[in-house]
Amino acid sequence: MASMAALLVVVFLAGCHVVAQGRSTAAAHGIGVNYGRVADDIPPPARSVELLRAVGAGSVKIYDANSSVLRALAGTRMRVSIMVPNEIIPGLAASAAAADRWVAENLVPYYPETRVKYLLVGNELLSDYSIANSTWPRIVPAMENLHVSLRRRRISSVKISTTLAMDALTSGSFPRPPSAAAFRPDIAGDVVRPLLRFLNGTNSYYFVDAYPYFVWASNNDTVPLEYALFQGGGGGGGRYVDPGTGLTYTNMLDEMLDAVVHAMAKLGYGGVKLGIAETGWPNGGDYEQIGCNAHNAAIYNRNLAARMARSPGTPARPGAKMPVFVFSLYNEDLKPGPGTERHWGLYYANGTAVYPVDLAGARPLRSYPLLPPPENDAPYKGPVWCVLAGRRGEKLNETAVGDALAYACGQGNGTCDAIQPGGECFRPNTTAAHASYAFNSYWQQLRKTGATCYFNNLAEETTKDPSHGSCKFHSSLD
Repeated sequence: MASMAALLVVVFLAGCHVVAQGRSTAAAHGIGVNYGRVADDIPPPARSVELLRAVGAGSVKIYDANSSVLRALAGTRMRVSIMVPNEIIPGLAASAAAADRWVAENLVPYYPETRVKYLLVGNELLSDYSIANSTWPRIVPAMENLHVSLRRRRISSVKISTTLAMDALTSGSFPRPPSAAAFRPDIAGDVVRPLLRFLNGTNSYYFVDAYPYFVWASNNDTVPLEYALFQGGGGGGGRYVDPGTGLTYTNMLDEMLDAVVHAMAKLGYGGVKLGIAETGWPNGGDYEQIGCNAHNAAIYNRNLAARMARSPGTPARPGAKMPVFVFSLYNEDLKPGPGTERHWGLYYANGTAVYPVDLAGARPLRSYPLLPPPENDAPYKGPVWCVLAGRRGEKLNETAVGDALAYACGQGNGTCDAIQPGGECFRPNTTAAHASYAFNSYWQQLRKTGATCYFNNLAEETTKDPSHGSCKFHSSLD
């Protein structure tokens, strides 16, 4: 893998249309990139800006208002999206002064040298039911207070919005047919309609996080992979006709976007503009996660960029240009959850390209070098175990592993009985050996209820049976 990655980055750098040479003032025109930083040892902001420019990104979205990042983006003319943290939204809604102070501290010092274009109030707020009472009713009031602050300062070019996942719709990520889509009844009238009214009145965008990967992965028996990767349109089920509108779809992303369009129209705001806050395809994941590989990720993002450059819009809104942000700049190794959560990057954490891509969509698709063949487009049916991750050359962090071991042993039913003194897996009596057993025992018991093989980045999946002697590690097939 290392030699292949090195080869790919050489070809990538040779084939790029835009490679940073110092601080250029030329505007980039490609689609945008989400610049997340939940990772160890990623390049600093200045280098990250160079990497954004190298893939032809025309805009960038960050999940806060980090001063170092915003300073690094000054003078680049990239369109920048900054985000208000979820937890402070009630405070901004309750106090116009607090909203004005946030603008004064997090936007004004960098604007207009840093070309802030969007101010997003929260991230996927309507997916978090724990804040339904505290935050949902306060999204629009917070937006209104921020809008007043911008107007007072005569900042008219910054649009205010928020980002919502597809689960804001009653049918979630797979709303087929799109024309039947509607917003969830718990949010439609009290939350979404006021939001759409605000967006319509300020000529802003409804930003959606739309991931065809998840639709295909959950429905790969009925949705062709080609359809999810913008390679539909031919035979073999590569198209879908909406019986309600007669519109023909040749890719899953268009279906998802038009579902939001129809849902907005049902609330009386069918003209609100649409933007894509997040989309993409994972370049890796867990053994049991289908289709997550660099081959498919490259095809998806290349075709997405080409499509947006050549033929923006959707069947319901042909030609409608929209802001689009690919997720993400880096593989973020500190993100919890399934393996795909840590494998969406255009770059590895060391700044090496995962695959070459031109986000301006100008590079002919046939000019790219051959990709490594996909190896997991069909479900993996063999056994899987969860063990302590191997870290070559790194000393075992006894404290962190001990804490994770204690957590695993405190969950489930008899999770760590076998590693107690006298148990069949007590030997070898080391933290590492006991952690592997505990991680696996926990995961095998609880994975069907959402448990993952992560443990703060200390665990990894393996297809090699870690059992030894009389010590039996249960597998995913047991």
